[in-house]
Amino acid sequence: MSKVLVILGELSDRDIDWMLANGTRTIVPPGTTVIVEGKPLDALYIVLNGTLSVSVSSLGDKEIGQIICGEVLGEMSFVDGRLPSASVTTIDECLILSIPRRLLTEKLEQDVLFSLRFYRAITKFLSSRLRGTVKRFGEETDYLIYQDPDDERAIAHNVENPDLAQSRFQWLLQRLKAT
Repeated sequence: MSKVLVILGELSDRDIDWMLANGTRTIVPPGTTVIVEGKPLDALYIVLNGTLSVSVSSLGDKEIGQIICGEVLGEMSFVDGRLPSASVTTIDECLILSIPRRLLTEKLEQDVLFSLRFYRAITKFLSSRLRGTVKRFGEETDYLIYQDPDDERAIAHNVENPDLAQSRFQWLLQRLKAT
């Protein structure tokens, strides 16, 4: 199960339709920097396929983790309005759904129920990520962010209907591949 399931488990089919209609499906080649540390973001990203590297300048641009299919990128900057705290670069070819910040902000302001579901989903997603990071502080590892089997079990507790969320993710992928 991927972390995007936390979000898809909270949103309605209509919400996902809106994201697909207003988002852009992009195939990003290897070596492309998607997020630059300290630079404003203009979108929220959902990784649909591929692997990306996360690095921070304060550690000499050392890789601190990897992002895989099902991750959401830019959610922290979207929520708190601050600049990204890390850079994210594609390792291999990636398929990414980009949802423009301006359109998402307008939707959140106009649709109260969408806003409620979206922020609840983001809160659960960030909570799960923070718990995993805190757990790893006591471990002997250089990676603070990575896909861990324990993360999947923790995420399962945050998804109210995992089967529905999984089928929504597959549906999302099929619809994007058809376009």
